[in-house]
Amino acid sequence: MLNLTRLATFVAVVEAGSFTAAAAALGQTKAVVSVNIRQLEAELGVTLLLRSTRRLTLTDAGERLYQRSLALLKDADALREEVQASHQGFSGELRVTTTPEYASHVVGPALAAFSRAHPALRVRHFSSSQPADLISQRVDVAIRLGTLQDSAYRAALIARFTIMPVASPAWLQRHPVSSLEALSEADWLVHTRLASPLRWELTGPDNAPARFEITRPPAIAADSAGALMTFALEGCGVALLPEWLVADALARGHLMRLLPAYRFPAQGVYAVYPDARHVSGKVRGFIDFLRARVAGEP
Repeated sequence: MLNLTRLATFVAVVEAGSFTAAAAALGQTKAVVSVNIRQLEAELGVTLLLRSTRRLTLTDAGERLYQRSLALLKDADALREEVQASHQGFSGELRVTTTPEYASHVVGPALAAFSRAHPALRVRHFSSSQPADLISQRVDVAIRLGTLQDSAYRAALIARFTIMPVASPAWLQRHPVSSLEALSEADWLVHTRLASPLRWELTGPDNAPARFEITRPPAIAADSAGALMTFALEGCGVALLPEWLVADALARGHLMRLLPAYRFPAQGVYAVYPDARHVSGKVRGFIDFLRARVAGEP
């Protein structure tokens, strides 16, 4: 039977890049780390690491074991925390990632409240416009927006939100938009991470379907909604942005919604997490907490 402590030591060595750095991270001596790795290799009958004076290199067997060890250790942590949670509340570390904009508007405040409710839980949050590799980055849950792509991960729907075309009053004075045709020929600011940023199926007046296509090359392309909002506020053109992001700018008159009789497809907020055999209580707890908070439930 594989020893989880030795597996954890092996993962620490791989991630630290050396026995010395792994020993420091684990609070152990270099000799203890070396013994654990030798015993693990002896148990398996394979060489896991090729050692040189400058670096360590994984063998093919070592690479396979490293990837499987990440999942095994995560399952073990989840099982331990699930058993302990019924008596002690959530503990350990919760690693969450999402986009910078949704982090500042929704996820950040929710994590703060969740952390206050579970003082034994350590929270680590990092934001990025690029989807994270949940396994290699050891992410517990990623909050993703839009249309969920097929993946090997599990997902839970948190909420849906409206997206709308917006522009500054200054831009609209120069480029009045009164029809879909005029909107299609506008100076568009597009999101580069959308699967199909130029073509949309809309719902028009009386719920009639309508097709919409941007016919001119985009004036500006960016990989974040925050950047697109900045360009829109500066009068660069039309951006398709979520209502939760632009609500304040609309209320202040800094941005204007275009053609409100036409509705773009609603988008989803999803909690995405690894397809583990044991989903930890802290992950399930945070997903339920975030869903209730977004819905306005106590």
